[in-house]
Amino acid sequence: MSLFKARDWWSTVLGEKEEFDQGCLCLADVDNTGNGQDKIIVGSFMGYLRIFNPHPVKTGDGTQAEDLLLEVHLRDPILQVEVGKFVSGTEMLHLAVLHSRKLCVYSISGTLGNVEHGNQYQIKLMYEHNLQRTACNMTYGSFGGVKGRDLICIQSMDGMLMVFEQESYAFGRFLPGSLLPGPLAYSSRTDSFITVSSCRQVESYKYQVLAFATDADKRQETEQQKLGSGKRLVVDWTLNIGEQALDICIVSFNQSASSVFVLGERNFFCLKDNGQIRFMKKLDCSPSCFLPYCSVSEGTTNTLIGNHNNMLHIYQDVTLKWATQLPHIPVAVRVGCLHDLKGVIVTLSDDGHLQCSYLGTDPSLFQAPKVESRELHYDELDIELKELQKIIKDVNKSQGIWPTTEREDDLKVSAMVSPNFDSVSQATDVEVGTDLVPSVTVKVTLQNRLALQKAKLSVYVQPPLVLTCDQFTFEFMDRNPDGIPRVIQCKFRLPLKLICLPGQPSKTASHKLTIDTNKSPVSLLSLFPGFANQSEDDQVNVMGFHFLGGSRVTLLASKTSQRYRIQSEQFEDLWLITNELIIRLQEYFEKQGIKDFACSFSGSMPLQEYFELIDHHFELRINGEKLEELLSERALQFRAIQRRLLTRFKDKTPAPLQHLDTLLDGTYKQVIALADAVEENQDNLFQSFTKLRSATHLVILLIGLWQKLSPDQVAILEAAFLPLQQDTQELGWEETVDAAISHLLKTCLSKSSKEQALNLSSQLNIPKDTSRLKKHITLLCDRLAKGGRLCLSTDAAAPQTIVMPGGCTAIPESDLEERSMEQDSTELFTNHKHLIVETPMPEVSPLQGVSE
Repeated sequence: MSLFKARDWWSTVLGEKEEFDQGCLCLADVDNTGNGQDKIIVGSFMGYLRIFNPHPVKTGDGTQAEDLLLEVHLRDPILQVEVGKFVSGTEMLHLAVLHSRKLCVYSISGTLGNVEHGNQYQIKLMYEHNLQRTACNMTYGSFGGVKGRDLICIQSMDGMLMVFEQESYAFGRFLPGSLLPGPLAYSSRTDSFITVSSCRQVESYKYQVLAFATDADKRQETEQQKLGSGKRLVVDWTLNIGEQALDICIVSFNQSASSVFVLGERNFFCLKDNGQIRFMKKLDCSPSCFLPYCSVSEGTTNTLIGNHNNMLHIYQDVTLKWATQLPHIPVAVRVGCLHDLKGVIVTLSDDGHLQCSYLGTDPSLFQAPKVESRELHYDELDIELKELQKIIKDVNKSQGIWPTTEREDDLKVSAMVSPNFDSVSQATDVEVGTDLVPSVTVKVTLQNRLALQKAKLSVYVQPPLVLTCDQFTFEFMDRNPDGIPRVIQCKFRLPLKLICLPGQPSKTASHKLTIDTNKSPVSLLSLFPGFANQSEDDQVNVMGFHFLGGSRVTLLASKTSQRYRIQSEQFEDLWLITNELIIRLQEYFEKQGIKDFACSFSGSMPLQEYFELIDHHFELRINGEKLEELLSERALQFRAIQRRLLTRFKDKTPAPLQHLDTLLDGTYKQVIALADAVEENQDNLFQSFTKLRSATHLVILLIGLWQKLSPDQVAILEAAFLPLQQDTQELGWEETVDAAISHLLKTCLSKSSKEQALNLSSQLNIPKDTSRLKKHITLLCDRLAKGGRLCLSTDAAAPQTIVMPGGCTAIPESDLEERSMEQDSTELFTNHKHLIVETPMPEVSPLQGVSE
């Protein structure tokens, strides 16, 4: 960081969200006043041309209205602006503006007004040239030694030099071997054009050689060339600098010597007229622009170099003479005479910060404030130290990360779901078959007792439900006294009718689930009042549900026993109605004042159906990886064919394409087909993951009812089986769940300390198949069936052989041991379509009412 900052003489910001580059800044007496005062000409990529004549009342003043002489919108992006003698018959200065497809030359003139602010400036188009090729940059000078006028040379994007003799087009020449255009400059002493090619070498071309070379419209060798008439375009000299160049400048010491300055990515070079290196300097920072100019010392040159660290360095040859800090990164720098002040440094950033500054010695130093001396009282310090140590000890005993609050009502969050659907559904861009997708409004209320600095509200619903807005931020003027972030959660249930409609019950189904209770059956009309079929009011023990996606679920209540049966053609569809049934039964008996209501479950776990969904989800993940790999190969092939075709097209003597165009077209069609396949597979993977989540919720619900698990133990199962909110190729559900279940098997469900000493892999990779995961899930159910209990406390590290009646099977250390365990487990967990449930109902969070 520099000790001194650039002294701000005048500055302004140009437009809004406009972009600028190194060719967009120019300093000259463009209005031909003859007093030696320069004007600042700035063009932007948005097409705005501005001319400034700053004259601040005092140093550091911002722009005044009278500082802007002219502002005009030229519609086309402005690539470069230059001032020279561009109009025939006069030696007055004119402004040349380069657009991508047009070159325009303007006359700038001012009219003196009768009042203080009455001066008016006009811009007049003298002539323009429409370009047949897209322009990159331009240079100007007295090409060929002409006197009293300047000619313009424009370089196109495909490496063609187009020379204009003022109002007329002279000729165009292609640079040999040109691939990408580089910076371009003209040396009047040698009458040469100097550029840097894509081969990272400086090249010099004589103007006379360009003028007598083959015309650009005839790139192929003509018969006259073969016979000897006409000349090839031959380079005068080259120098390999080994890096791309940002800019080129020509500085003449006198009539007998000049230097070519080249700014590279890490170095800047000074070359002689014949291409020999005079000197070079390695730069410490990445440069952004530069400007060499003659020094007061004879035989030396000063160079201004701006870099991406907001610095401007001044070198005398290779010696750093000064470093100053700028408020922005300069992309263009010029030196001129403004308002009778010579040597003003003008810098322009890519976002339009224009500043006129000069070098000064006004340091920005930090001075530490004086510390008041006071007498130390060691007794008081000892008492304060003991109090602080006591506070630290109390905090460590509490084992809490966040400090406890005295009151829990510092911030309250409540959500109220509207009882009715929106009159006009907000789901305008969602289509689910022929069913209309409804929407419901949720009102969230925040109440705070203390002053808050910032509150951020995030709302989440499980797929396939969506939100119109899921993030809200509230800014408050008052700051929180302690600045401690706190998190408050609020869960709410959405109405079942949001994703489910009344439907016809089905007598047959592939998947069935039966739940037993300890109370007499309740009428389904009382439990689901909004799903009664009017044509079958007598059928109070049968009810059908129709999901928006097309699936159907049937709920039956036994007339004689205390049982309820849920059946469907899809296994994953059973979870929502089963979970909703248990919640509504619990609420019904709580209203009746009955507290001993319980559900029970005894039977086999439906692991086979669950494993089929896991295999399908894993297969889609593998297919996705294969498709993306194949798409990457085809894209690489497509780019390789493009490069070969480009080489053929740019060759002076084009060879036959050898069916490369046919191969390019076929590869393009394959890339499009593979991209469509990848997109389709991602959609299928999302749907499969949603089904897998629903099935996982059902399995967790059944395990909790089956083993009478507490809410804390159910929460552990949910954390292990549902660790991801969405599935990705980098981190998938299978490897994450396998690691979590393996951790449970080796900690709280372990048999001995030997199992607890086993270390899990620290890196999660996609497995080869799902056999290991399915075996671990089966083993988890086996351990729970034999008395194992889930726990995350420090006591879980102890062996569980005493509290687990019947003993638990050890974690297999080899494939043979794993196969033997699998045989024992399959005897217990067989494939049953009909399940009987008899367990106390766990505590269900309201969010579980949201459909998958």
